[in-house]
Amino acid sequence: MSGRVAGKVAFVTGAARGQGRAYALRLAEEGADVVVVDVCGKVGDVAYAPATPEDLEETVRLVEKTGRRVVSGIVDVRDLDALRGIVDDAVRQLGRLDVVVANAAICSSAPWNEMTPQIFEDTIGTNVTGVWNTVMAGAPHLVDAGGGSIILISSAAGIKVQPFAIPYTTSKFAVRGMAKAFAAELAQHHIRVNSVHPTGVNTPMVNDGALGAQISRALEGNTRLGAMMINMMPVEIVQPEDVADTVLFLASDESKYITAHELAPDAGVTEY
Repeated sequence: MSGRVAGKVAFVTGAARGQGRAYALRLAEEGADVVVVDVCGKVGDVAYAPATPEDLEETVRLVEKTGRRVVSGIVDVRDLDALRGIVDDAVRQLGRLDVVVANAAICSSAPWNEMTPQIFEDTIGTNVTGVWNTVMAGAPHLVDAGGGSIILISSAAGIKVQPFAIPYTTSKFAVRGMAKAFAAELAQHHIRVNSVHPTGVNTPMVNDGALGAQISRALEGNTRLGAMMINMMPVEIVQPEDVADTVLFLASDESKYITAHELAPDAGVTEY
């Protein structure tokens, strides 16, 4: 099947690399024009290397190779006014907005008593306030378009606890609730809102080793909790493209009556 989102315009945050890039590219391959943004810099005291402006430029190049239009911007999703300015300008250029994918997020791992107020604040600011800002910047344009799909990227940690990541787990449960709350109020405008809950995904956040080292160190003091992170299916990690298939489904008319739900491409980790 091709052209599953033909004629639509999608807005994706955290799109410089990893999952966000995979979502933007998959939507473009299926016919959508895209708006891609990323902070392209470090947020808080995360252990892994941040995305760069060059990463975002590569996302733009890959989208353009599909023949679709793309508008990009560097912005911190915690800044609603700046985010709204980019989205409003992109809609003027591309004509409409149909899909919002709130993907930008950060993660730090440590035992509960080593988490700092700053880590908690940065995580909630990006992963919760940033998601709210993304919807607030995009939803009015979906109302103007007569409907659309909003997809909030949560995590398996938004269904089942992820140990050694209390701020992250808190944020991802909040995103799950936020999706349901927005779904209730936006349904009258034919706007669907759902959350996506993947297991561990092979992205730079994970595969540069720094976050994994934090988790391994935390496990040394509480090894029993390691079993909570094992997938039911015999896979250690999934690829961004695997999750992008779920995002594409929710963006397309194939899911036109699905709203206020959690979709979990999680290899069974939330049930194991």
